[in-house]
Parts: sequence; C-alpha cells; structure tokens
Amino acid sequence: MGFNVGIIGCGSITRFRHAPEYMANPHVDEIVFYDRNIERSQRLAEEFGGRVAEKLEDLLSDPTIVAISDCSSNEAHHINTTKALLSGKHVLCEKPLATTVEQAEKIIEAEQQSGKKLMLDHNQRFTNAHQKAKEIIDNKELGEVLTFKTTFGHEGPESWGVTKSNATWFFKKDRSHSGVAGDLGIHKIDLIHYLLNDEITEVHAFHGALDKVNEKGEPIEVCDNVVSALKTKKGRLGTASFSWTYYGKEDNSTTIYCQEGVMKIYHDPDAQLIIEKRDGSVIKYELEQIQTNDNQTSTGVIDAFIDCIVHDKKPPVTGQEAIASLRVIEEILAN
Repeated sequence: MGFNVGIIGCGSITRFRHAPEYMANPHVDEIVFYDRNIERSQRLAEEFGGRVAEKLEDLLSDPTIVAISDCSSNEAHHINTTKALLSGKHVLCEKPLATTVEQAEKIIEAEQQSGKKLMLDHNQRFTNAHQKAKEIIDNKELGEVLTFKTTFGHEGPESWGVTKSNATWFFKKDRSHSGVAGDLGIHKIDLIHYLLNDEITEVHAFHGALDKVNEKGEPIEVCDNVVSALKTKKGRLGTASFSWTYYGKEDNSTTIYCQEGVMKIYHDPDAQLIIEKRDGSVIKYELEQIQTNDNQTSTGVIDAFIDCIVHDKKPPVTGQEAIASLRVIEEILAN
C-alpha cells in the first residue's frame, strides 16, 4: 500500500536527490511539490509526474501526504519542519536542522509533541565505504581510534545551485547563516560522531571568506573556508577542513589513524576504502563511487526514511544527533 509525500522547496537538492529517490521507492505513489516560487514547483511536478500545492497550508493539511521532505533554505527549517510535524507528518529535514541549537531544540519539542518521526539528511553515513569503515572500527579490527583528519570541499554552491550564480542564498548571512560550515562541514562532523561513536567536545577553528564574492562583487557575508582542530569526549584528536574554494576535483576524504593501522576513505577513486596495517599489509576495498555534485547516484537516505515509517523504526539519523553536530558548528563559528 503506497502513500503520497510532500516536498517543501524545489531547488537543486529536491531535483537531483529527493524527488528521483522518492520516485524510485515502491511505497511512494505521488509527490506533491511546494515552493514560494510556484513556477519552480510546477517545473518539478511536470518532470516527476507529481502535483503542486499552491500554499504551504495545502500541503500540510493534505490527508494523503504521510511524509514531508523539508528542502527549504536553512533559516526556514525551524518554521517548516515544526509546522509539518505538528500537522501530523513525518519529516526528513535537510541539514542543518536549524541555524541555531536553540531553534533546533524547538523542533525536537515539536517532534516529541507530535509523536511523528524526524530524520536528518546526513547522507554520508549511508555510503558503502563509511558503513564498512564503521564496521571495522566497531569490531576493533585495527584497535582503538587515536586521531583523524577529514575534509569536504568543492568549487562552491554557485556551481551546483538552481540559479548557477553567485546570487545564491548560500552566500547570504540571513539565509545560510553558517556558510560552508553548515553546508559541507556539518556532514563530516556528523560522520566523525557516527564512525567513532563519540562526540566532539572541544574546538579550535579559523574561518573566513577568502575568495567568494556575491552578485555585487563584494566578499560574501559567510565563510567559504574553515580549518579546525577537534577533541572528542573519548580523547581522540583530529582536524577538519571545509571549503567552497577547491577549484579542482571535489575532496570528500577522511583518514582514521588507529593503534594497528590507518584507514583511508575516499582518497583513491578506484578503491574507496584502503586499510594500511602496521605489519605492512594493505587491503583495498572497491565499494562504490561516492555521490558528488557531478555524479548523482542514490544516497539511500530516502529509502531509509520511508523504511523507518513503514516499519515504525527509529530514524537512522535522529534530531538529537543533528543537534550534537550543530553544536560543534556553532562552536567553530564562535572561534
């Protein structure tokens, strides 16, 4: 038995990720699109054979819609996701959950009040290489994790966003709030928490707008680069770099240094996970290409979201976990 889903916000993330993945899921009958710009929602409704809600209220009051993806811009998540939960819908919210921890906590209250499921789109957890890495860490195959370094960078949202221009909302302080930190950084903070079964508790960071300019040719109001040193609750030490100015290939790599060897994730395009053991042996896993802005493959997020609704399971990425990552981003920006 299928049901309908709604999507709030009809930009690139909806067109390339959410809509096609809902269409491919056997439980989903139809997608209902809402955007403040009705032409955008009409375009996607045509492309994916769905229909349009002219007002947000129409989407939220539609009894055929069981679940909603909130793909609005960052500053609107706490409004849209809260309304959707209180309207009795399960919600998959794009990251970051909100622009501040305080707003995010209000969303969690709405989730508890509604009894509905809230999941965050931290899609890095779902890749085969990261799943395999977690299994190796959990089984202590290389002993304990000691240190780590992670990076996420590409040439910037203006090359991927719906308008393909530097007028993108990602560059606006009042809409994006956290720049590259909330766009790319939060993914890797969540990933480190997930892989290490740990939480970052201390942060030293530098951030700045080094190269990007807005449509007026002025430096952007949010950071385009972050470099940080991190310490976890369990005492692990690491570094993290996030960038919108990697003007070459996208870099989404992570290295985990353990007592008995090193784990390299997404360093080599042919072997997505490489284990270099202390005894000199090397194991290469050829698992899958990671999804990039140029290589759109299924993230597995939508299937996991629908699965937790259909089988009444706890979402694989919870609101509390999202707040833990958001707290780190807040600390990075406060430095």
